[in-house]
Amino acid sequence: MIRALAALLLALLALPGQAQDTMPPAPYAYTQLEDPALEAEATALMHTLRCLKCQSQSIADSDAPMAGDMRHQVRSRILAGESPAQIRRWLIARYGDYVSYEPEVSATTWPLFAVPVLVILVVAGVLLRRLGRRRSDRGDAA
Repeated sequence: MIRALAALLLALLALPGQAQDTMPPAPYAYTQLEDPALEAEATALMHTLRCLKCQSQSIADSDAPMAGDMRHQVRSRILAGESPAQIRRWLIARYGDYVSYEPEVSATTWPLFAVPVLVILVVAGVLLRRLGRRRSDRGDAA
């Protein structure tokens, strides 16, 4: 009895996930805008946004349903007159900095920009010290 109840509960919990995959795609997920200039703006923006499910593809290249929904949002908002910068800000506010392949320097992303510079400075310091020691050792030997 308990196993049957647990199986029923698990089946009920899985229904929302299955319903998501069976929904038809959003209208602009796979349909381009009629105006070529607006579609070019949308496509350029979509190539700079990361698919949150695939993580290594842009939403322009991904076949994931979530990427289709994001493409729909981009095209719908471009059609409504929003600029690509406004759409990017909205997507970052909704999904976080990770959605953008071109992150802006902020309180959460500054380590992405600072750590590589610090590593280069440390490596340069180590190399200069080692080269300085070698030169001084050669000078002492002569």
